[in-house]
Amino acid sequence: MIAKIIRWSVANRFLVLLATALLVAAGIWSLARTPLDALPDLSDVQVIIRTSYPGQAPQLVENQITYPLTTTMMSVPGAKTVRGYSFFGDSFVYVLFEDGTDLYWARSRVLEYLNQVQSKLPPGATASLGPDATGVGWIYEYALVDRTGHLDLGQLRALQDWFLKFELKSVANVAEVASLGGMVRQYQVVLDPNLLRSFGISHARVLDAIKRSNQETGGAVIELAEAEYMVRAKGYLASLEDFRNIPLSASTQGVPVRLGDVARIQVGPEMRRGIAELDGDGEVAGGVIVMRTGKNALETIQAVKAKFEQLKGSLPPGVEIVTTYDRSQLIERAVANLQNKLIEEFIVVAVVCLLFLFHLRSSLVAVVSLPVGILAAFIVMRYQGVNANVMSLGGIAIAIGAMVDAAVVMIENAHKHLEAWGEAHPNQELTSNERWTVVTEAAVEVGPALFFSLLIITLSFIPVFTLEAQEGRLFAPLAFTKTYAMAASAALAVTLVPVLMGYLIRGRIPQEQSNPINRALIALYRPVLALVLRFPKATVAVSLVALLSAAFPLSHLGGEFMPPMDEGDLLYMPSALPGLSAAKASELLQQTDRMIKTVPEVARVFGKAGRAETATDPAPMEMFETTVQFKPREEWRAGMTPDKLVEELDKAVKVPGLSNIWVPPIRNRIDMLATGIKSPVGVKVTGPDLTVIDRLAGEVEKSVKDVPGVTSALAERLVGGRYIDISIDRVTAARYGLNVADVQTLVSSAIGGDNVGEVVEGRQRFPINVRYPREIRDSLEKLQGLPFVTEKGAQLRLGDVATIKFDDGPSMLRSENARLSGWVYVDLHGRDLKSAVTEMQQRVTKEVKLPAGYSIAWSGQFEYLERASQRLTMVVPFTLAIIFLLLYLTFRRVDEALLILLAVPFALTGGFWLIWSLGHAVSVASAVGFIALAGVAAEFGVVMLVYLKGSWEQRMAQGKEPTEALLIEAITEGAVHRVRPKAMTVAVILAGLLPILWSGGSGSEVMQRIAAPMVGGMVTAPLLSMLVLPGVWMLLMRRQLGVKSQDGRLVKV
Repeated sequence: MIAKIIRWSVANRFLVLLATALLVAAGIWSLARTPLDALPDLSDVQVIIRTSYPGQAPQLVENQITYPLTTTMMSVPGAKTVRGYSFFGDSFVYVLFEDGTDLYWARSRVLEYLNQVQSKLPPGATASLGPDATGVGWIYEYALVDRTGHLDLGQLRALQDWFLKFELKSVANVAEVASLGGMVRQYQVVLDPNLLRSFGISHARVLDAIKRSNQETGGAVIELAEAEYMVRAKGYLASLEDFRNIPLSASTQGVPVRLGDVARIQVGPEMRRGIAELDGDGEVAGGVIVMRTGKNALETIQAVKAKFEQLKGSLPPGVEIVTTYDRSQLIERAVANLQNKLIEEFIVVAVVCLLFLFHLRSSLVAVVSLPVGILAAFIVMRYQGVNANVMSLGGIAIAIGAMVDAAVVMIENAHKHLEAWGEAHPNQELTSNERWTVVTEAAVEVGPALFFSLLIITLSFIPVFTLEAQEGRLFAPLAFTKTYAMAASAALAVTLVPVLMGYLIRGRIPQEQSNPINRALIALYRPVLALVLRFPKATVAVSLVALLSAAFPLSHLGGEFMPPMDEGDLLYMPSALPGLSAAKASELLQQTDRMIKTVPEVARVFGKAGRAETATDPAPMEMFETTVQFKPREEWRAGMTPDKLVEELDKAVKVPGLSNIWVPPIRNRIDMLATGIKSPVGVKVTGPDLTVIDRLAGEVEKSVKDVPGVTSALAERLVGGRYIDISIDRVTAARYGLNVADVQTLVSSAIGGDNVGEVVEGRQRFPINVRYPREIRDSLEKLQGLPFVTEKGAQLRLGDVATIKFDDGPSMLRSENARLSGWVYVDLHGRDLKSAVTEMQQRVTKEVKLPAGYSIAWSGQFEYLERASQRLTMVVPFTLAIIFLLLYLTFRRVDEALLILLAVPFALTGGFWLIWSLGHAVSVASAVGFIALAGVAAEFGVVMLVYLKGSWEQRMAQGKEPTEALLIEAITEGAVHRVRPKAMTVAVILAGLLPILWSGGSGSEVMQRIAAPMVGGMVTAPLLSMLVLPGVWMLLMRRQLGVKSQDGRLVKV
């Protein structure tokens, strides 16, 4: 069938060229419109439910909100994990779905189940869905700085909340603009309980009076003089004086008691759960641009920047927007880095073809067909929605060598056929028809085998497609693009390449022997091959020894999920002890930012403590998240590397109580989204009792701290929160006509402060808060003596109806699938992931005894590594079976198919030795490199066997008697014919991969892990096909013919 396709393509060459032109046009169009990103979107499909319950403690939030929500959401179809967080005043529930679930279908199902549970939530708790985005969507961050000093933090925050936020939300693909830092302006009513008592006014009456004095209404319309006048009754509170004039009661003589008589009215900051700081210079207000899931990051950032340019003129004088994180820089660096590598590979392909063929137009066949195949891959990428990123472009980069191989073999075979025609027809000119006939026969001779060998390379990537979850999303774009490129190459090899050969391989074709490179290679190869054919069994024995030698590097290789990627920016994420106040968090944040800024390579430091105003950020106040931006590499000190920079930063930042963790921003957000763990390794201790979980987590921390390679281990303290418990005496309260709710209202409003409404100032809204003065509620004794008046006029102290004492409890609670959990964060440096976790697991198993009902799970990147390893172990044998079937279809012989399949492990030996010598650990990226190498090695074997069989069958067709000398002659001729195309292929693959292996820059870490096995294999794979395969095939042929060697003849046994 393949031969018929080749003949049809040559016969209809105009149609083939026309189709190629259309393909190129469509490819260029697709290329121009393919979205760019640094990494594939690795985020799980997730829906976030955020429920605000202001002023309430974490345990109360867990019991009344998070637990009912998590247990309900576990029933949502497709949900695989439900993760709950209970903070002071906030509940976050993350519902993570199975791969392939449509996000908007998931949101609709969660909303459906949320409606079922809404009635069970307490009054005042408002549950809502978060944006259709994740933490990975944090693509741009900025700070507002007033250089003149005229605006305070409240005014800057108001500018962010009521101007910039709305303008930026209108930008396409922006899901949310999360405000961060600064101070939210609040109208504060500070009641004097003694004055309330003297006037006999209850706290509840004050709240009701404020609500009733802050409203507007309408009175329909009145018709006057043939016109309608709309009636409105104004009543919004507009100034502090309006607050003071709110009437609370009046005496019998008509003297009113106003709010100003019993309270101090002021404007101040609202209680905050998030702080932002810039460069160690002090607090700022700012914002985070959160991109909608699955959208184009680069386009969105460019649109945001364009919007900022438009808004500059609308900002108050002296106010600047300072960029503190910009993912577009990473995207542009990473994509430009790989684009340069692709251009280098194109140039190398042309140079290699020219050097080996000594014929410019012949080399153009490979050079022209290569970009056509790549453009075909971009067409499919465009319609499948695969972005151009480090992984997808990397798939094309590692495919180029194998893509060119088919064209190279065909060109070289056409050269040989044209040389043979010239020798058979001396002093004759080749006519046009004869040329097309010779070229067609040359293509038909090797075309079918080449097509199947390229198909084998394509199918060898099936295991990558079966990877699940994060590792699947990471490598799927690479597997897709490599598969598309190889499939396009296979199709072009039997359609376009024969046509291009007919047009371009013209003029004087230099003989192979006339090229000094070819002469030198053949001169080196012949004696070695002769030795192999003389001692084929010894060759097999040597190859087995070489294969067994791989056991040494294999036993010394560690395992990791992914190498750390240099994103250009860095996150500093320490955790302080729980119960940290906002004032202390601000102080520590400024202190650490100043320390970081002392390192000369640091350009900007943007610190965040607590959380931004978004459901995508479930961070407690004690969690810091400082974004460190570096200067351009050319401004770094000589010899400084990213690893050394992290070491220097670690030395520079030493604060008691803070455990340092340095992580790349995107990688961290992905990990926190998928597992909740912010470090490479996490341990989750789950069970029913927080105290026991806290103790076990502490034991785990102590156990793993001394493991070599562990730089820090921190168990989050679950019971380190500080509480003041007010226990209401129901019997005593009842004597005064009070129930539990009455006293609790006093506690929540007078002590905690109630937001009872909003002040409307044009388009801006600011909360109204009512509470007692700080000076009468800042100690246990003062709380016991807190005076209040009941509705019946009784004057009491809080201590009369309640017992007040200090207690310890959780500062926050986490749960996974409705089970309480405590987490231990472990950071590694200088050691591979697998061996470190294995040793940690052994220690924990030995030293930590688990009570009944408690469990330990290892999470973070280790979880992905284990899952990927299990999946590959299952799928690789299945893939080998498919490849064996294709090999059998190619040769129609089981022994020859097995010969190539069993020889592939030998080809991998060089890969193992190289990654060991480079100090790499075996990662999923390395596994992808080995899979690619196995496909190329199988292709090498297929083509060599085609040459050997062709040479032998040619002699048998001539009726020659089968002698050992004839067999050796046939093998020698067939193998020597393979020298030039093999050398060209290896040169092209190596020249394409070596720049990737040696290069630096964004995204290079992952590509180096993929390239290393292939580069190492390019030493052993050619040795296998050029030396071992001819020797083994010779032994097979003897057995197949049922003969043995005797005096140089093959004699029947």
